[in-house]
Amino acid sequence: MISDVYPYFKRDLVEWLRGKISVFTSLIMPATWLVFVGLTLPASFTDRYIDFITPGVLVMTVLFSSLDGGALLTYDKEFGLLTKFLTLPASRESILFGKMAFITFRGLLQSTVILLLALFLGARLPGLIGLAYTYIVLAALSLAISAMASTMALLLEDHGGYSAFSGLVGMPLFFASTAMIPYGSMPHWLRIVASLNPVSMAIDTIRATFTGNIIFTGTIKLTVLGAIITGIGIYIFKKATL
Repeated sequence: MISDVYPYFKRDLVEWLRGKISVFTSLIMPATWLVFVGLTLPASFTDRYIDFITPGVLVMTVLFSSLDGGALLTYDKEFGLLTKFLTLPASRESILFGKMAFITFRGLLQSTVILLLALFLGARLPGLIGLAYTYIVLAALSLAISAMASTMALLLEDHGGYSAFSGLVGMPLFFASTAMIPYGSMPHWLRIVASLNPVSMAIDTIRATFTGNIIFTGTIKLTVLGAIITGIGIYIFKKATL
């Protein structure tokens, strides 16, 4: 299986690295959120907003990077490459796993830039064990979102349709979470929505890790969610006819 997945992962990685401007912008753009939001937005609930916002920006980076990864598959569809991939002797689910692996790798690389910048800006980061667990949480979220993104990209007809889906899903997931404000500052209805939001699960888990508390509940929920979505994606990829 790994021998089938790696070529798809390598193909997307090489293609991404060739676009030097896109590599630069994908690494720098999330950092601007940390600078312009983390250092300038007034917050009455904490006197160190940079510590509060850093986990939110980390998860935001992975969320939008994962959703953007689904566009890779729509381009493959529009240029006729996906049809050729589906006829290859390699397992069809390896296409999905290859996309998920690349999208997750890219998201974690972007997250590393955020962590380094946060450290430079004076944020209090956890120790090595906490940082390692932070990457695990981010990877779990990325795998779940990238599985959903790639599956929806396969089902939707074109890039325009996927862009509409991405915008419809991404912004509500981010703003209906604890990325920028805590539960106590939310209206009651939003507090309920945020508590059920997988993005909040990832943020709350990382935020706890930053304070020295490693919590497994959110990570387990994200892993189960990712397994369910991936299972659905595998089924759809196996049945795909283009």
